[in-house]
Amino acid sequence: MTTTTAEAATEGTAGARRLVALLNTRWHKRALWVFFGIVVAHWAEHLVQAFQIWVSDTPRPEARGVVGELFPVLISEEWLHYGYALVMLVGLFLLRPGMTGQARTWWTIALGLQFWHHIEHLLLFAQAATDTPYFGKDVPTSVVQLVWPRAELHLFYNAVVFIPMAVAMYLHTVPPASERSEPPACGCRLEAIDELSRLGPAPA
Repeated sequence: MTTTTAEAATEGTAGARRLVALLNTRWHKRALWVFFGIVVAHWAEHLVQAFQIWVSDTPRPEARGVVGELFPVLISEEWLHYGYALVMLVGLFLLRPGMTGQARTWWTIALGLQFWHHIEHLLLFAQAATDTPYFGKDVPTSVVQLVWPRAELHLFYNAVVFIPMAVAMYLHTVPPASERSEPPACGCRLEAIDELSRLGPAPA
C-alpha cells in the first residue's frame, strides 16, 4: 500500500508530537540538563571574552573567548552565532510544556527575551550573508548595537536570558509548597521535596 504525501505528513506530525511529549515527561530531566550545559558553556565563552577585554586588556578584535582562541575563524562567522541563538530559542520553546506554575512564568520570560536576542543575531547573519551592512555601518550591526558595543550587549543578552532560565529550573526542581500537591509529569523534582510533600505539614 502506497503512503500518500498527506499520510506521510500526518505521520511526521504525530511523530514530532510524541517526541515533544517525551522531551517534557520521561526525557525532561535529561533534556533540561543537557540544554543547561550548552547554555552554560556559551555563557562561559562570553565571560572569558569579558575577562580578556576588561581584565587582560586584550584588544577587542583579539578577545575571542576559548573557542575563538582555538579556532579564530569561527568567532567571525555570523552563522555560528545565529545558529546558537536559534538552538537556544528552539530549546526554550520545546522544553516549555514541561514547566508548570511559577517555573513556567520564568521560563516564558527567558523565551521572550531569547526571541529578541535571536532577532538581533538574524539581522547580523542576514547582513553578513548578503555582504550588505545596515544602518550605514561598515560591518554587520544589530539594532541595539547602534547604542551599545557588541561585546557588552551580547554579554547582557545572555545574562538576562540565563537568569530567568536558572530561576525557572530551580522552581521546577524545588517547587514552592503551594505547587507540591500535584504529582510531576517528569522526574525533575528533587526526591527530598517529594518526600516532604508525602509527609505533609509539620505538626504545630
